[in-house]
Amino acid sequence: MSITICPEGFYIYKPKANPVATFAGYATYHSECMLDSCGPQAECADTGGCVCVAGYEIPPGHLPTPDSYGCADSDECLKTSEMCGSYSNCTNTIGSYTCTCWVGYIATNRTSPPSGTNPCTDYDECCDEICGPGACTNNVGSYACECDDGYKLVPEATRDCQDIDECLNINICGPESLCTNIPGAYTCKCQVGYAPTDPAEEPSLTNICIDVVECAKVPPICGPYSNCSNSIGSYFCDCFHGFRLNKLAVIASYNNPCTDIDECYENPGICGKDTVCTNVLGTFYCSCPDGLFPSTGIVWTVGFTYCQTIESFLEEIKPPEGQTKERAFLGNMDDQLKEHRGDFLPPATVTNSFAASMEVSGVGPRVKSSRLRRSSKVSSAGDGKTGSVILGISDRLVAAMVQPVVNQTKTNVKTETVELSVESIGPGVHDAGISSLSANNNTMEINLEDLANNNNGSASVAFMTLHGMESLLSHQYFKTENQTEMYSDVMTAILTSMNNTNLTEPVNFTIQHKKTAPENGLMTCVYWEEKTEETIGEDTMSWSVDGCWVAYTNENYTVCSCSHLSTFALIMQIGDPAPPNPFLEWLNRICVIVGLFFFGLAIFTFLLCSWNPKINNTARLNLCICLFFSHLLLLWNDKYTDEELACTVMAGLLHFLIVAGFVWMLLEALQLHLLVRRLTKVQVIQRDGLPKPILFVIGYGVPFVIVGVSAVIYSDGYGATAAEVCWLSRTRNFNWALTGPVILILALNWILFLATLWSLRPTLVNMKSGVSQSKDTTLILFKIVAQFVILGCTWILGLYQSNLFFQVLFIMLNSQQGTFLFVVHCLLNKEVRDEYIKWLTCSFNKEKQGSVRDAPSVSEDFDKAED
Repeated sequence: MSITICPEGFYIYKPKANPVATFAGYATYHSECMLDSCGPQAECADTGGCVCVAGYEIPPGHLPTPDSYGCADSDECLKTSEMCGSYSNCTNTIGSYTCTCWVGYIATNRTSPPSGTNPCTDYDECCDEICGPGACTNNVGSYACECDDGYKLVPEATRDCQDIDECLNINICGPESLCTNIPGAYTCKCQVGYAPTDPAEEPSLTNICIDVVECAKVPPICGPYSNCSNSIGSYFCDCFHGFRLNKLAVIASYNNPCTDIDECYENPGICGKDTVCTNVLGTFYCSCPDGLFPSTGIVWTVGFTYCQTIESFLEEIKPPEGQTKERAFLGNMDDQLKEHRGDFLPPATVTNSFAASMEVSGVGPRVKSSRLRRSSKVSSAGDGKTGSVILGISDRLVAAMVQPVVNQTKTNVKTETVELSVESIGPGVHDAGISSLSANNNTMEINLEDLANNNNGSASVAFMTLHGMESLLSHQYFKTENQTEMYSDVMTAILTSMNNTNLTEPVNFTIQHKKTAPENGLMTCVYWEEKTEETIGEDTMSWSVDGCWVAYTNENYTVCSCSHLSTFALIMQIGDPAPPNPFLEWLNRICVIVGLFFFGLAIFTFLLCSWNPKINNTARLNLCICLFFSHLLLLWNDKYTDEELACTVMAGLLHFLIVAGFVWMLLEALQLHLLVRRLTKVQVIQRDGLPKPILFVIGYGVPFVIVGVSAVIYSDGYGATAAEVCWLSRTRNFNWALTGPVILILALNWILFLATLWSLRPTLVNMKSGVSQSKDTTLILFKIVAQFVILGCTWILGLYQSNLFFQVLFIMLNSQQGTFLFVVHCLLNKEVRDEYIKWLTCSFNKEKQGSVRDAPSVSEDFDKAED
């Protein structure tokens, strides 16, 4: 290496053999290298020589000079092409360089710049949701967007897929519509007053908006009591006559409805002097106070009609020959009501008409102060014809007061002449239940909902009393040999404006007595009957008992049940009631005692007689026990009516025993049926019937539940009845706590009887024709028929007690159930007969197997199972 000594103390060392790069091997050494000794872009090395700083180098062919070392920028990107790695751009800078990834690529380590050791890799732009509403597909170094419907591709946007504003097309929704743009779509709606042709679809060019007929909407858009008039795209409302808006500047609606104008309040003298003004919805009515009557009758003409006294009204009447003015007055009122059928009359007009008709007839509370008292005095025998006319007027007056309703309404009217209760239900009423109406402390209960179901969903009923009507419809119109007395108000029940007035069930009337009823009197429920065709020799009107009966009575009130509606009353028949038939009482006691004796024999037989262990006599034994005690108590259930607790206990015990008897009857029938089925299958009988625990649970558990539930629901149902026996009351139909289970068990007994005969049929058909089996067959059939009679047929006769024959037949058959049971299950059983013979002869031989035989006949299988 040659050494050249440069000025300023530089020493340059040059290798002797380096012809290719003459500059690469130069080295410098400075004896005292300082910060500024090497010049720009150069610095002292550790050895004291000068070197270029990073990013710089001595250009080729350049030699240091005394002023500068000669360092120039080094182009790293040119020197090394892979310096930044793949998928990248290298940019040279003064003294350095920068690496950037291509579009769509990113450095493997995002926190460091790209380089050969940190190369660029593909970047998944879809992870940044760069497309927005659409589908993004990543490619190597790029991506592709497919926009959703309603969006378009705008690459310069933040999100490539941008919403399309369809509403810029003003015709997109069709005429008379409004378009609203929403992200990715649009909505159309009709302008106010219009609706789509197809309401189920949005408006469009093919489903254009058309005018809405607002007046046809339900509920009415104008609200109640208004008229609606439709116009294109709109409507307007005006109130009915007699109504007006509270807010005149606002169209009528449910929020601003038309309200009634109270003409009576705003114009007090609108009806005239001495009148009664009644405001109703949309109009008003004029009437007169009691004691006066309209000059034009029940039809009032405003500005013309005035109120006058009834005396002056009668003076102006010119009746036909043979008719009184009072009867002509009633006739004219009735004719007016018929001519104006369907017109509404307010309660004030109705009550005034009632007061006038009663006053004219000479009865009622106003007669005492009226001048008509002397001329129209009613005799003690009454005046049935006048009463019938008033009843006809009453029907039409009440009908004129009732208007159709949608829901349920109730109106009560009370004056010194009339007490009236009206209840109406419309098609909108469901589960109304029993309706109860009251008049002068008397009540009526009726199933109005059932009547409505038979009359297009609507029904109305009225219940009223007219004070003084009992004087017209005297008790003397009731034909009887006994002395009679009217014991209640005369009540009228009316079904108004109904085509079908047939009752679905009886109506109950609770009628208060005018005074305490005597013990020896017979209370009778009657209704006023007016024959339509006169029969020679017979009265055309009278009190009748047809279709009405006493359900319950005590000293203060009576409950009457009637199968029709009319005018009703209570008439007390005073005198000794028909005496009990001593023959029937004697026959009943003798027959019951005989039946009890055989019940006792049957019970002792079932308890003491030796039976095959496989035989189950539980049902028969308990059947006899229940019937024995129930028949015994029935002999004494009329002896304790004065002792409330004892009578209640006896009635409850009788209820339990009778139901238990019927349940054991059913179990006995079931035992018989099961045995017959086993015989038909020729099975070896391991045990006769059901196990004892199950029999006891059913036999006594079912009656206990029935009596317990009945006592909880209506404990007052047990005790003394109107027939003066300790039994179940008819109030609230409590007697069905016994009647219902009995009917059900009788029906089940009938089914089991038929099923038993059907099961026995193939056995009888296939039976050999031997004499022994023929006798068995006869005995089997006899036992089945007798068993069926025992299990309920005799009770059916209790429904027919209208004459002496059926009464005697019922007593003789029903009282001998014990006799039947004893004969069928004891005397007709050879084993039992053998036991009786042993008892009677006292020859009990231990070596003989008394009650068990090796080969029993088929007929004895009803009382003994085979081994």
